[in-house]
Amino acid sequence: MSPKRAIILFDFDGTLIDSTPAIYASFCAALSANGFAIPSQESVEGCIGHTLHDMFTMHGVAPAMLQRCVDDYRTHYRAQMERGTVLLPNAREAVAQASAFAFLGLVTTKRGDYSRALLQSFGIAEHFACVVGIEDAASPKPAPEPILCALEAIARPEIALEHIFMVGDTALDLQAARAAGVRGLGVLCGFGRESDLRAFDAPLFADALGAVAFARESSAASR
Repeated sequence: MSPKRAIILFDFDGTLIDSTPAIYASFCAALSANGFAIPSQESVEGCIGHTLHDMFTMHGVAPAMLQRCVDDYRTHYRAQMERGTVLLPNAREAVAQASAFAFLGLVTTKRGDYSRALLQSFGIAEHFACVVGIEDAASPKPAPEPILCALEAIARPEIALEHIFMVGDTALDLQAARAAGVRGLGVLCGFGRESDLRAFDAPLFADALGAVAFARESSAASR
């Protein structure tokens, strides 16, 4: 087996999975339980990738009610997340191909335990050296801390920064990659607008499989 020569960190929602039905149903359930109006699915999709606290703030929830809404959301979401989530097209192949030449990490604003459970349910958990969830870093993406936490957990100082990639579907992912000094790769299969991703002058791909192919060729060419 050839030695691994890169690190690839993946975002989760919109990059490897589509959990829109579970997210939207849980978001609406939390708002309804606390007396707030039900937003459109488009409105909720537009802020996926942000923290739950920020998502509820964007929908008019006052600070005093935020934690209650977040707790209600998580209770509802955990009960239905497996049946309300699917792997995106080519995601399984992307993870399998990436693990052949790179150490893999998951960097997400979803809770880490929920993320691990989903990886297990899809049979791909063994490919990931670490999972960094919302609870694992002091500041979420677009801050660099979650990426830096993942790199510390993977602990491969021999891999140069030019061989470390962050694959994500939103500007938050690419901004975090830039702040952490790693290479951001954008995918168009998720929730981010292409115009927002292009602002970071990062390579863009239809999905995670294209991003993995780029990372494989790039890390091989520079050896």
